[in-house]
Formats: sequence, structure tokens, C-alpha cells
Amino acid sequence: MSDKDDAETMRGRLRSERVNSLFSEDELIEDYYDQPAANDSSCWNDYGLSTLQSSGTVSRSISMHSGSTEGLDASAQLLPIIKAGWLDKNPPQGSYIYQKRWVKLDADYLRYFDSEKDTYSKRFIPVTSIVRVASIGDQKFEVITNNRTFAFRAESDADRNEWMRTLQQMVDERKFKGLNRISLFQPPTSALDSVDKCGLLELRGFKNKLYVVVAGDKVFLYKNAEDYRQGIGITYIEMNVGNVKDVDRRGFDLTTPYRIFSFSADSDQEKDEWVEAMQQSITEALSNSEVAERIWLVEANRFCADCGSPKPDWASINLCVVICKRCAGEHRGLGPSITKVRSLKMDRKVWTEELIELFCQVGNCVANQFWAANVPPSEAIHVASGSQERRRFLIAKYKEGKYRRYHPLFGNQEELNKALCATVTTSDLAETQSLVFCGAEVSCFSGDPDFPNPIALAEQAGQKLQMEFLLHNKNSEIPQVEAGSSEEKHYSVILPSVTHNGFLHKTPSMAKLVHERKSREEFSRRWCTLNDSIFSYYENDRNAVPNGEIKMEEIVCLVNNPPDTHGFESTFEVYIESERLYLFGLDNPEAIRKWVKSIAKSFIHPRADELLSYDFERIGRLQYKGGLNLERAKEGWFALAQSVLYAFFEDSDKEEAVHLKKLQELSIQGDSLVLVERRRTLYIQGERKLDFLGWVAAIQKAAGSSGDTLSEQQLTESDIPVIVDRCIDYITQCGLTSEGIYRKSGQNSKTTSLLEMLRKDARRVRLKEGEHHVDDVSNTLKRFFRDLGDGLFTKEFCQDWLKAAAVENEEEKVSQYRHLLSSLPVVNRATVKALINHLYRVQYFSEMNQMNTHNLAIVFGPTLFQTDGKDYKAGRVVEDLISRYVVIFSVDEQEMRKQQDEIQAIIKMRIAGSSSGTQQAGDFICTVYLEEKKTEAEQHIKIPATMTAEELTFEILDRRKIETKEKEYWSCFEVNEREEAERPLHYSEKVLPILHGLGTDSYLVVKKQLSMENMLIYLASRVSDSKHGMMKFREERNVLGLGLSTGFHDRYFILNNSCLRLYKEVRSLKQRIPAVETSHRPEKEWPVKNLKVYLGIKKKLRPPSCWGFTVFYENEKHEKQQWYLCCDTQMELREWFASFLYVQNGGNVWPSESSKVRASRTQQDSRLGNISLIPLRGNENEMRNSVAAFAADPLTLLRNV
Repeated sequence: MSDKDDAETMRGRLRSERVNSLFSEDELIEDYYDQPAANDSSCWNDYGLSTLQSSGTVSRSISMHSGSTEGLDASAQLLPIIKAGWLDKNPPQGSYIYQKRWVKLDADYLRYFDSEKDTYSKRFIPVTSIVRVASIGDQKFEVITNNRTFAFRAESDADRNEWMRTLQQMVDERKFKGLNRISLFQPPTSALDSVDKCGLLELRGFKNKLYVVVAGDKVFLYKNAEDYRQGIGITYIEMNVGNVKDVDRRGFDLTTPYRIFSFSADSDQEKDEWVEAMQQSITEALSNSEVAERIWLVEANRFCADCGSPKPDWASINLCVVICKRCAGEHRGLGPSITKVRSLKMDRKVWTEELIELFCQVGNCVANQFWAANVPPSEAIHVASGSQERRRFLIAKYKEGKYRRYHPLFGNQEELNKALCATVTTSDLAETQSLVFCGAEVSCFSGDPDFPNPIALAEQAGQKLQMEFLLHNKNSEIPQVEAGSSEEKHYSVILPSVTHNGFLHKTPSMAKLVHERKSREEFSRRWCTLNDSIFSYYENDRNAVPNGEIKMEEIVCLVNNPPDTHGFESTFEVYIESERLYLFGLDNPEAIRKWVKSIAKSFIHPRADELLSYDFERIGRLQYKGGLNLERAKEGWFALAQSVLYAFFEDSDKEEAVHLKKLQELSIQGDSLVLVERRRTLYIQGERKLDFLGWVAAIQKAAGSSGDTLSEQQLTESDIPVIVDRCIDYITQCGLTSEGIYRKSGQNSKTTSLLEMLRKDARRVRLKEGEHHVDDVSNTLKRFFRDLGDGLFTKEFCQDWLKAAAVENEEEKVSQYRHLLSSLPVVNRATVKALINHLYRVQYFSEMNQMNTHNLAIVFGPTLFQTDGKDYKAGRVVEDLISRYVVIFSVDEQEMRKQQDEIQAIIKMRIAGSSSGTQQAGDFICTVYLEEKKTEAEQHIKIPATMTAEELTFEILDRRKIETKEKEYWSCFEVNEREEAERPLHYSEKVLPILHGLGTDSYLVVKKQLSMENMLIYLASRVSDSKHGMMKFREERNVLGLGLSTGFHDRYFILNNSCLRLYKEVRSLKQRIPAVETSHRPEKEWPVKNLKVYLGIKKKLRPPSCWGFTVFYENEKHEKQQWYLCCDTQMELREWFASFLYVQNGGNVWPSESSKVRASRTQQDSRLGNISLIPLRGNENEMRNSVAAFAADPLTLLRNV
């Protein structure tokens, strides 16, 4: 058999066996879809893309340039088909394997299909990516792109040559006309910002996720992100025939007349974003393109006047320029006095015949001859330019007129006005534009009382286009360069016209929060309109006079209530500055959503419009305090979405997010709501009581436990529920040696009460020995896991865990456990590791607590898998996880050694406590390093409440048998790795409160204080108790974007016995005298007792020298600040630091007889045995209240014993 016959036979066989799919034969199809069951003939009819097979094998070729497209799909008629016909396609599987494909070529794509009746292609190749077309013999030819080569075979040489000629002609025409840019219908591969939404989605019937892109009025499907970057996709969906339908929790359908696409997202939020993006795409597809098509007839108007993007569908009607969506967003930020932005497709009423004709005659060509006459290439923007680049360019171009062509009369107002009056009577629109934007007054007096201004002159002369131009620029601002002007705020996303109307049901306005449910009878039906930033409500849609109005600038908060909060299914609340609340409702959730979005767009400040992208339940403006200056409150914009508070601050150009469930503290202090997140504090205040109370209640609810699954609990920074973290910590410190721990049940009433308190607000619960019995706490932890809604191992994977327990091969079992562990949600995975780590420690004390691995598995198996003892494999899983903890959880040797040392330290302490008759449960076991942080330098020390830094230092030195020599100053240092700073503890400081406040990135180290001798010499020789001089100063910008963002600045400081003062300029000697100083108030002043001074500054701040401090300040209200000081020399650094030590410790910097203290150290007081243990690692900040008590009086806790 000849090669050709062989190929024909193979081709016929493949065609008869082919299954329609999304994927081209360029890839192995079975890798991407689930094979339908043999008896399920409807599978691909429901979920496949191709709807019909080609029934014939007759070769046909159709060439058409316009007109009828009979036999082709309806959606393809949007682009004229240049050529279509049957071709054989050669996939990578083999050079003789060809498959018949129906191929279409239009102005943008070469596409091929299973059948000529198919709507959706198997593959599309952008014409812009085709480099050349080459013949390879035997009626075959190649289409060569930048990344791939596609081989086709025609029925004859003549057919092949016709295809090659047509394709090559298309490629050459694109190059010749300069059209080899991003196609209107092709998501740009180098400018991702212009895509509305992109990412991976599951499509029902396919194993692997597809890369989906929503761009303009189309949805594109790609095999993966790499194909998207190359521009070669599977198919695209015209959204003018699409409809999006919400199906379930994460699923939604995109329905067309030809196919239903059933997508599934990774989360509820992600699904909502996809649905919204596709709905916007449908809106754009259905918008009226008549105006756009007419204006695009002028070639210059087919590309954005500012960046050159193709098919721009927005315009500035006073500047007469056609612009793209992204540039339109920046235009709106300039304000309507400079540029009036309208949509070519959606703002149909604006586009009169005169305005359309004006754009056809002026448009981008004439406008840019004036506005862009002198643009340097280095300052020009392009399609891929970012928002900041566009903003700078447009400010320079239109607000400052930096690139304009100046009129010869520029600067001569009288002559400019005369010239304008003369020009408007002619058809010279370019001259009129030049005169107006170089300073001629549109409303100037013409000298003729009958026709007093240029507009009247144009009307008298019959110049309608001149009149149109002048009317749109009657109040336009003349460009002028503003030296040092701040960067304009802007909308980052262009919004359609913020107008809306329809019927709503409304209650009378109220002066207090709505706590009770409002019935339907309390609402009245009203016709409502939103237009020109005014919300009006009427008796009905025929009334011309509104019953009432709400101005958008008066709105301070907008609330989207949960479903069925009141008598109507969906309701929303509007709060205004005059302390009034308006409640509206409908039984149509989609209509309410549109109202909420429209109102939010109208009153949110343009710079905070990114908040609108979230599915918020509450949005508005509030006062806040933060950073260095806590005296003055600033205004910020906030949006609450589920458990995240998004914020735009006055001095920030991007949003910040506060994860409320991970807050370390949430409290009300006076008129402020205090949010503490990893040592950073935000104070939210309410100018108005009404909306502020609503914010407080909503934030408190969002920050609490909201359900019975793990992810709905309050969490630590490590994503472990605070309930679990509290119980594990307590049992680790107080119950590891308790006999029958976890087997004994404790008292049911106490367990119920404790679990209820923890679920209500675990942050506020403090477990104390004496108040809470170990068995009650252990029973609380078990009951929490038993009552979890989705279980610890989740219902989805629960059976897989139980099956893995039956695997006999050890390596396979461990592998399956690891895989299942990685499949769990983040919170579940972190909780499993924390619990198994804890149980691993518990079994180490089995000789004392009688709870070995098997016994723990018996207790926890049914609890964690919620099987009530019916499946023995549950215990097997827990036993495997504990016994194979090191392997399954990939615990490295260093972490393991550290755990072993801690366990041994606990054992020794327990043994010592038992032998002496006292078990000091209150002694803190911590790790202290000698000279540097490394494993061999670790020392596990028992820290009583009375131990000082000096005693801890000598304890370490004694263990290592280190003799101190004369003029050696050994000290204990607190090291903060994150801040790259350290602080020598004063020798009399209590160590335990310091340990309570340490973060996970801090530790204690004992080492020599090399500068102490020089500091003591300086202190002995100085003549005054105060210190003054210049230092460079910088405030920290915290995680919420508060504080200064600039570098270091010179400031003058005065340090005395009570306070540290900051001045902007040098104080004279007289001004430093207290009697005179009262008339020269400092810029800042801080009490010295509230300062913590650390040596060192983190390198990423780029300090001007290496001699600096990091300073933390906390006042009586626990308001925190942080800043940096930099000295010019090391000597200055030593002098300032010595002065801080001197004034903070009453002149007692170093003990005069430290050797005696070392010799007389005694055993620790056993009376402290009942103080609760507090862990060194974890969320120690939650113990801040007890730390304050320790600092004031170490024996405070004993009074409750």
C-alpha cells in the first residue's frame, strides 16, 4: 500500500472513531477529558463543545468577503469569513496520521473545526502570530507562527496554493498596514491589564482545568497559561448570545444557543468574580455599536488617541478624542472640568448627529496635532503601559498642556478672544480648538449686542459643529503647568454611567439602628432614580416631583444585608451624615445587587474604587488613627467582606487588608475600636454614632467564630484555631504528666461552659491552673473536634484516610498520608499537624500519664473521624500519624532535636518538682542562647517570676562554667530578628514579662556588652543629666500603610529625666532652659518610661549610617508607635544609648557589686508553684494583660490562688 493510501485509510479510521471535544489533536485528548461511559450517549451532547459531526467527506472550499454566510454558524457572522473549506490536519502523533478538519479564515483568526456546522473551534491561530506560510509538497503546507508550526494538506495543489496565497496575503497586509498589533478579539499576550478576568477553571467533563480569559465581549478558552501567552487557544465564545447562571456553591453555567459550559471555581468568592466578569462581558456585547462603527470609519479613530490601543470604545466629548477603556479610567480621574468621558456604546443619548460629525471631522487626528505635537518618545505611553504611567502622561498632556502646539497669540488674551470670534463663523475646527485650549474665552463678549458671544456668532453663521464644540467646552479648564503638583487620584477601572432607576420598597428614615425585623407592611413602594449624584424617590413613576432626595456626598455608609433580614428577600441600608438611616428592599436579589453597586460607585472616592471589586456587606468612610501621630484622626474608606476588612487610607495609594479572624486583640477603648494585628494597631473612630455602632457590631461579628468548621473559627497567625491553640498550650504546660489525660472525661457541665466561652470569643479566654482542671480542658478539645461540621479530615477526604490505613506497604502508606495531608484545606492541614505534634509529646510521658500511642489512638480515632467507634480504622489512622509523625510531616533533624530537648527539660523539671515535694507549674521553660543563636549554644532554662536579667545571665554562665573577668560586661539581650535590632536588658529587669511579649521572630541571648565600659566612662564625665543634639529621624510605615513613606530627616532632640522631645530646627541654649521652653513647644514629645530602645536598624530602610536605633513607644492606652534614629558616628550612638539607659533607670546603669549577686544566688521561691505556665513560642501577644500585671507586681497572680 502506498503512503498516500495508508494515510487515507488511517484518516478514515480516525474520523470514524473520533469523539468531539474542546481539544485539538495537537494534544493527547484523553489527558484532558473524562471518557464518557459506554451507555451514556448524551454525555457529549450535554457537555462537549461540538454539537454536530460533519456528515459528508466531500471536499469543499468557500471563499467569501461579505454577504451571505449560509451554512456557517451565526456567531461567526460578526467577522466576514475570507476563506473556508475542508483540509487535512497533521497532528504530532505521526507524519502519516491526518484528520479531516473544516477550516475558516477571517480577519483575525485561522480556526479549524470537526464539522462545517460546528460553532466552537478545536483550535484558533491568531493571524497576527503567523510569520509565514510554506509549501512542504504533496498538497501539504505549513503555517508557521513564532512558537509552533501547523501542517495542513489540501485536496489538490491548486487548493493548497489558493490557501497559501490567501494566508500570505493576509499576513503581508497586516504588516504593511501596521496592523500587527493586538487584535480586538484577541486577549493581548503582553498586556494582561486589559483583560477583565483570567485564570484556571474546571469545565465539566474534563480532567484538567482550562485557562479561561474574559476580554471585552468574548470569553476565550486555552489549554493552559502558556498557550494564552502565545495567543494560540481552543475556542472563544461570543457573549452577545451568552447567559450566566449561578448553579451551586462554586459552580456556574455559561449558556449559549449552541452549548452549555458548566464551570467550577476554587471558591465562592472566585466564582462570584467570574460571574460578574462574564455578566459585564454580556453587557458590553449587547451594547449599541452603531455610534462606534460610525466614528471608527475615520482611521485615526480606530486607535486610542493616548496609547494606541485598537478599537477604543470611549471618548472625551470636549477634547474630541477617542480613547480606550484603561485611558478612560485615568481621564475620569482628571475631573469633568478637564475631560468629559462618555461611552461610544452605552451613553447613546449623548451622541447627537452633530457630536458624531464633530468626531469624524476632528477626532484623534486633528486633536493630537494640537495636544501631542511635542511628545518625547521617552514619555509616550503604549498599550501595555501601567496605570501610573498613563496617569502621569495624561496629566502632562491635558491638564498641564505640556505637549500642545502653542497658538501664536498665546498670552495675549484680547487678541485670542478676537480671533476666536472670527474663527467660529468658519468651518476651521482645528483653529477653534487651538484658540480655546490656549486661553481664548468661550463666553467672551464679541462686541455685537445681538450676537454677544462666540456661541451666538457660530449659530448665526450656521456653524453647528462650532456650536457643538463650544458648548462642550463652555466650562473647560485651560491647561496650565502646576509646579510640584501632587499626583491626581483616579478611577483604576472605568465605570459605565452611574445612573439607575426602578421600583424599591422603602421604610421611613430612622435615627437608630434596625435591630428588629421589619415586616413587608412597613415598606412603601417608591419609584427611585439615581442620576447626577442624587438618589431621588417618588410616589410613582409618573410623578415629576420627588418625595425626597439623598445626595451622594452625604452618604457615609452603605450596608448590603444578608438575605431575609427583613420582610423582603433582599434589603440594603443607606446611612447619611445627618445621622439618618434609610432601608430599602425587594424580592429580587439581582436587582438589589445592581442598586448597591450603583450607589457605591457614586459615593466612594475615586482613589478607593478598588474596594468595589469585593462582595462587600458594608462599605463607607470612617476616621482612623495610626502611625506616629495619634493626635489627629484621618479619613479612610473601608469595606467589610466576610472576615476581611479592606481599607484605603489618606496617605496610601493602595488598599490594605486586615484579616479579622487573625487579630490578636479587638476591643473598644473610649470612642475607638482597636484592632491589634502582629504588634500593629489601628484605631477606628466614628464621627457619627449611628453608622459607627453598625461598623463595630459588624466587625466584632466578622472577627468571631462564625460557624462549626475550622476555617470559620478565630485563628492564630499559623492558621490554627485559637480554641485548639489555647487547649494544647495549657495541657502541654500543666497536663503532660496527668494520669489518664484525654481518657478521663472531666465534668460535663464545666466542659460545656468552657467550650461555649471559647466558641464565643476564644481570644478573651485565659486558661489558668486552679481555675480550669486539666481533664475539663482535654475534654473540651475532644468535644470541639467531635462537633466539627465538616470534621478535621473533611467529609470529602475522610474515607480516603480510612482506606490509606489498610495499605500494607509502608512506603505506599506514608505516601498516601502525605498526599491526603496536602489535599486538606490550609486551616485543616495546620491543625492536624499541631494536634499530632501535641499527641506525639503526650505519648513521650506515657510512663507517667499511661497514655501511649495506642491508647491515644483509641481515644482520638472516633473523635476526629466522628465514627462513634464503628470503624476501627479511625484509630489506625491516628496511631499511624503519631508513630510516623517525623516522616509524614517532614520534621527536620533540628526541629526534632529541639522538641526532644524541650521534652527532656519538662521531664527533668517534673522529676525535680516531685522529689522536692513542690511542682512549680508556674516556672517558664524557655530557650536562651549563649553568645549566638545556634543549636549547640542552646540552654533550656526554668524562669521563675522573680528571676532578673542578671540572675539569668549568671545561670547561663554557671552552666557553661564561664568565669567573668574584670571589665567584662556580660548581659542578656533581647534580639528581634525581623527588625534586625537588639536590646540589652537592664540587670534588674524581670525576665518573665519579657518572655511573654516575645514574638516568634525574637529570642534571648547572653553575651558580652562591648560598649558598656565606654558608656560608663561617658556617663561619669558628663556635666548634665540631659542630652541634646541632631539625629536623623524616620517613622515606620506599618502593615496598614500608615506613617511616613519618605526617608530619614534631620531633627533636633532633647532628652531629659522625664521625656524625649523632637524639634524641626535647632534649639538655642536659652530655649533649652525649662522656663523659656514652654514658649517653644516641640513637634513631638514622649515619656521616657514608655520607650523601648533597640540597637540597630533593618537594612531595607537604607539608613544613612550603620549607627542607629529602633524605638518602640506604647502609651497607657496601649497605642503603639515605632520609629528610627540614626547617628553620624559610633561615639554619638554610644552617648545617646548611655543617656537613654541613664534616664530610664534613675542613673543606675550597671550594678556596682555584681560578683556578690552571683555568689549569693539562691533557690527560687517555691511559693510561685501555682502560676500558670505560658508558652514561649506561639501567640504570646495574647497574654499582654497578664504581662502588664507581672511588670507592675510579679506576685499579682498569687492573690487569686
